[in-house]
Amino acid sequence: MKAILYSIVIGFNYFVGFYFGLVNAVYSILLAIALVVILRHVRRIRYAPFRDLENRSEMPPVAILIPARNERNVIIRTVESVRALIYPWTEIVVINDGSTDDMLQTLISHYNLRRIDPLYRDIIKTRPVKGFYYTSQIPNLIVIDKENGGKSDALNCGINVCKSPYICTLDADSVFEPESLIRLVTPLIQSTVPVIASGGVVRVLNGVKREKGVVKSIELPRSSSLAIFQIVEYLRSFLFGRVGLDALNCNLILSGAFSLFQKAAVITVGGFRLGNVTEDMELVIRLHKHYSLKGDPYVIRFVSDPICWTEVPETLKMLGRQRRRWHLGMIQSIWEHKTTIFNPRYGRLGMFAMPYNVFIEMVSPIIEFLGYIIVIMSYILGMIDYDFFMLFLFLAIGYGIFLSTTGIFLEELTYRRYPKWSDLFVMLAYGALENFGYRQINSFWRFSAFFQFIFGRGKWETVRHKGEKKPASAAA
Repeated sequence: MKAILYSIVIGFNYFVGFYFGLVNAVYSILLAIALVVILRHVRRIRYAPFRDLENRSEMPPVAILIPARNERNVIIRTVESVRALIYPWTEIVVINDGSTDDMLQTLISHYNLRRIDPLYRDIIKTRPVKGFYYTSQIPNLIVIDKENGGKSDALNCGINVCKSPYICTLDADSVFEPESLIRLVTPLIQSTVPVIASGGVVRVLNGVKREKGVVKSIELPRSSSLAIFQIVEYLRSFLFGRVGLDALNCNLILSGAFSLFQKAAVITVGGFRLGNVTEDMELVIRLHKHYSLKGDPYVIRFVSDPICWTEVPETLKMLGRQRRRWHLGMIQSIWEHKTTIFNPRYGRLGMFAMPYNVFIEMVSPIIEFLGYIIVIMSYILGMIDYDFFMLFLFLAIGYGIFLSTTGIFLEELTYRRYPKWSDLFVMLAYGALENFGYRQINSFWRFSAFFQFIFGRGKWETVRHKGEKKPASAAA
């Protein structure tokens, strides 16, 4: 019996070593691509400031859709950050998705809104709309009050109401920088191939000082180690993985916190789909599928500038909810579109983007979590293979430290959003420490998402946001 168990352990050791070697090889390729792309992009924007594009006639009108439910503490901050945008043509559409707090009344009082009855076409079916609110003092702002139907339903309602050819989704707990939208739209007017969607870097808002919704100074949060771990994690994820995949037109993930879509393309594929907890990824896959099958040239772009700031959880309970939901949404999206995997009819989507997300992103927490269990069991049973143990540490942890450290240095060499040297050293320390505890907990949360999927317990788990205690009084 012991011999059989030993053979199983040794076989799994080889499999884990091969898997992490393959994963790290893919990450290394994406890292090399990302380094070239980011450095080239930084040189370009240094000599061609985005503000020069502010009044160019080819900048298309954009509707900024802000779906919100029970976000009284943060909604005014978010709307004010949108109003501060340097962009010539915007609609601001706030969708109150059946809030049970006084968020709607907060908006009405703050902006002196009055109820109106505009022409409204239900292009995409949604839950009933109860009312529209508007003020002539801010003619590009409209607030929609509707029955609760979830984030996807709220976004579809916003699509029905807005008039602009492009929509930009923004989470209610996020804020823009003044140049955010110009940075996101620029690929549309510079590309020779139709851009049907564009996403940007999202950064951690915790610890950032702001005034009237506008970021004023950036520093690390002093009260939450968990938030600093996430800062390092966001740097690694956005600056490497997504930039590298963008160069291959293989991005499946545009952050729902801040993404731009061609409205006609979204309507063509049926809008945001209900029932998926990561509606952004599912929509991007559908867009890839539709245009791949049609054979029309298209790109889905990712912009590497730090352009949107979002509040992250500061407790393990809230962070666990978020990470389970994210991974569950990935599983749901991939399962729903599983026929595309290794299907040459879908081009890069079928032959690279989907396999990458299945075998590198989706199943990695299973293999990593089981790897930790096998190491512990091997030690308890006296069957520990020290060569495998050192290989596992190097591939699973050592390379993780390397990626985090490289991400931090790249941030400092290019965008340098955290100007203090002390912040750099703190981030480097956290980049190493995250691999001893934080990463393992994260793997467990993502691993547990498979059980939620298998047993049909996939649902939206609310993540509470701190925001400001009180919104500022009456708006100008």
